[in-house]
Amino acid sequence: MKMHPLFIRIVHWTNAGAMIIMIGSGWKIYNDEVLFGLLHFPQPIVLGIWAQHALQWHFLGMWVLMVNGLVYLAYGILSGRFRRMLWPIRVREVVTEMIAALTFRLKHADLTHYNAVQKLLYVGVILVIIVQVISGLAIWKPVQFSFLVSLFYDFQGARLAHFLGMTAICLFMVVHVALALLVPRTILAMLTGGPRIAPEPAAAPVPLIRGDRA
Repeated sequence: MKMHPLFIRIVHWTNAGAMIIMIGSGWKIYNDEVLFGLLHFPQPIVLGIWAQHALQWHFLGMWVLMVNGLVYLAYGILSGRFRRMLWPIRVREVVTEMIAALTFRLKHADLTHYNAVQKLLYVGVILVIIVQVISGLAIWKPVQFSFLVSLFYDFQGARLAHFLGMTAICLFMVVHVALALLVPRTILAMLTGGPRIAPEPAAAPVPLIRGDRA
């Protein structure tokens, strides 16, 4: 089995496209009613001619991301991929490898195993996206989803959480792309499937104790 099966590659690039659509259109929506007076996103980098147009793009990206994301989460949990690739995360390893990354000494010889920093980033962005979906629903239908709005104190709190989540995702994408460019084999692996990995060995059968016989 390859490191990245075809299903994972399709989901990955679909998520990437949906996220770019949501970020670009979200910037245009933000410009229509800013949270921070000095912050406006230039027209050349936003998606949408006007706010309503951007909303249509945003809804498209939202539904693609929600459906695709749910399928990805179900696959990752049921197939054991999350357990195999993203667990465990040890604080000592994260600190050690983060220092190595900042000093350009981080090694990535084995593509089939994520280092502690990668595990933390991937788990973190999954959690951020889940919060983005919840806060986005609260902003979209604040009356119908008033119980979601209350999770963020009020409507403006939901908007702030959504904006901060967008910022975190943008930072993740910058780091993710930068690391991929530093190790081009990772990009190729997400296009071709990467190296093959050995299947996990089956658990050894538990010996039957004579006293357990019927």
